[in-house]
Amino acid sequence: MNTPSFSRRNFLKVTVSAAGGLMVGFTLPTPLQAAMGEAGEINAWLTIDPDNIVSIVTPQTEMGQGAWTSIPMMVAEELDVPWENVRSVRADANRHVNNAELYTTTSTGGSTTVSRRHPYMMQAGASARERLRVAASNRWGVPLDKVVAKQGYLSTEHEEQGMLQGTYGEFAADAVAVTLEKEPTIKAYGDWWLLGTDVKRVDVASKTNGSAVYPIDVTVEGMVYAAVQACPVPEGKLVSFDFEAVKGMPGVIAAVELKQVKDVPAFTDLRSAVAIVAESWFQAKNALAVMPIVWDFGRGATISFESQTAEALSLLAAPGTLVKDEDGNIGKGMDKGVNHDAVPDLLAASTKLVTGEVYSRPFEAHATMMPPCAVADVKADRVDVWTFTQDIGRSLNEVADQLGRDTKAVFLHQTQLGGGFGGGYNMDVHRQAAAISAAVGKPVKVIRSREEDIAQDSQRPPVWGTYKAALGEDGLPVALLTHFVGEEKMPAFAQRGVANLPYLIPNRRHENSLVQNHVPIGYHRAPGANSNGFIVEQMVDELAQAGGWDPLEWRIKLTEGMEPWQRVLQAMKAKSGWTTDMGDGEGMGCAVVESHGTIAGCVATVSVSRRGQIFVDKLQYFINSGYVINPLNAREQAESSAIWELSHAMFGGLQVRDGRIVNTNFDSYPMMRMPDTPPEIEVNLEMSEDQWWGGLGEPTGPPTPPAVANALFYATGTRVRTTPLSKAEL
Repeated sequence: MNTPSFSRRNFLKVTVSAAGGLMVGFTLPTPLQAAMGEAGEINAWLTIDPDNIVSIVTPQTEMGQGAWTSIPMMVAEELDVPWENVRSVRADANRHVNNAELYTTTSTGGSTTVSRRHPYMMQAGASARERLRVAASNRWGVPLDKVVAKQGYLSTEHEEQGMLQGTYGEFAADAVAVTLEKEPTIKAYGDWWLLGTDVKRVDVASKTNGSAVYPIDVTVEGMVYAAVQACPVPEGKLVSFDFEAVKGMPGVIAAVELKQVKDVPAFTDLRSAVAIVAESWFQAKNALAVMPIVWDFGRGATISFESQTAEALSLLAAPGTLVKDEDGNIGKGMDKGVNHDAVPDLLAASTKLVTGEVYSRPFEAHATMMPPCAVADVKADRVDVWTFTQDIGRSLNEVADQLGRDTKAVFLHQTQLGGGFGGGYNMDVHRQAAAISAAVGKPVKVIRSREEDIAQDSQRPPVWGTYKAALGEDGLPVALLTHFVGEEKMPAFAQRGVANLPYLIPNRRHENSLVQNHVPIGYHRAPGANSNGFIVEQMVDELAQAGGWDPLEWRIKLTEGMEPWQRVLQAMKAKSGWTTDMGDGEGMGCAVVESHGTIAGCVATVSVSRRGQIFVDKLQYFINSGYVINPLNAREQAESSAIWELSHAMFGGLQVRDGRIVNTNFDSYPMMRMPDTPPEIEVNLEMSEDQWWGGLGEPTGPPTPPAVANALFYATGTRVRTTPLSKAEL
């Protein structure tokens, strides 16, 4: 393996303890095995060196969500070691893949790092603590129940020698050999000493001083660069290219054809493309831009967003496929002999029928801060890869698959991720780098141009939706029919948050229709809930207004008895200064959406200028995820998710013409800048603390656009039913 260097961020350090134990800081992409030295590896999750420094493995990728802090916190809580003694170390992907998925999973997504994985991560810390206690008990010759493990020290009262004490590091080697008869029980909430407190994220310092390492920073001796272009119409294929026309350009080394195996590749499969390899990336990009290329555009060449919208409107005008019946059975109603005519009959007989217009959201791109990038060094006996990924284990397997290599010979090195939230799952850039390196016999860095990134991204799918409701004497709905149209590749996206609508409305019916599409579809932050929340929570406001209800009181009334929802909604009422009457040009709107097991409410305050310019003045959030282990990071993630979703809602929206995406850079696909950001974002943590855990990386995104749109209605009297909001005529 060539020794990598790190251009423009070369501030990394390693320190060797007096006893020879190697301590690795969180900024160095070195596997755990290199961190061990003479340290005692108590289990696969942690090592303790003789100087009492604890290195805790982080299998998940750090992309700004705080994984490198939350995982060590969970382990350190049970181990009971001072936070200043903790180091976060990247997991070794090769070790994980080739040892029966040693770390259970290296997947980073779905807001699951804490919510679903805390039991076994905390168990690792508890197990290590108990093995240290057994080691001390054996050495000191005292009963185990007399040994106390606390803050990195083991202690006991000995009959003859008095108080005995030693550091964890002094007993680590003995603890390695200990086998427990049974694993200890992890702590219950209320017994925590570290979890539940504000802890600063360990990745912030490196990101602010420039030492953080991303794939784009990695340099390997002898490395060349590659720019890649796939068919501008997704699913299209390469027919031919004329390398002779560009091979004499400065720095150009070779052209490599990338061949896809499947007719319709998944977003992790290699797509049909061509790469130019050169001495610098700009040389490669410039040659690729002028090289003659012939494409077979395939079935998508005639598709546009307008044609899809026309298809969606046609589908909405007819009955859709039944997803949920009035008994609340999702996907099973057709098999139960239920009278599915009940909802249409109630609607037909209603003297107060509310018919919604069509809402929609378009395709949207990840547009991550760092364009996708990967470095691959393919040799006869070994493959090394640094890549833009949210799952180091899966990406390692994909590289091995691409090259036909044994996974034991593939080494994937975890770096930080320059964005993500689904973008790091949904691409083949590491396959491209591996294939090109194998073809040219040199280490290769592949960087996607911003245009290629957006054009070839796995996009957030569009959605269209409408509804009909019958209102009773009290102004509340007695029957509700919803009909959404979504993308065929991921039909569940058109159901999240609407098929399982939380509001206690009798006689519910949800129908779904699908449009065919050639554009790759993938996961974006809070998938499904993000787009559907925009529709559902404006629909709710319309129903409340039609029935003469205050929209917040309507939500409170129709979630009675549902403690997690009531906790959020009552906090919104008590703390937000809620009102629907702020005067002309100003408005306050609310929305509440469940995503990843967390209920998140948003109250947005907006103002609209005489020329129709929108200003989001304040966002207030009320979040219930059951528990929170780091309130500081929870608030930061709430702000991050809110700004991410608000950016897409205000300015996003991909334009598809002749099968291709045409707005592929920030001049035509703008993202929110600092002056656009709301000057005040308030986050309230309203935890039930009642034996359930939700995620916190995504849930504040979905309620943000509908809360803003509802506020715009109260400010202007205009209902905005599609995004981007910035293009609304107010």
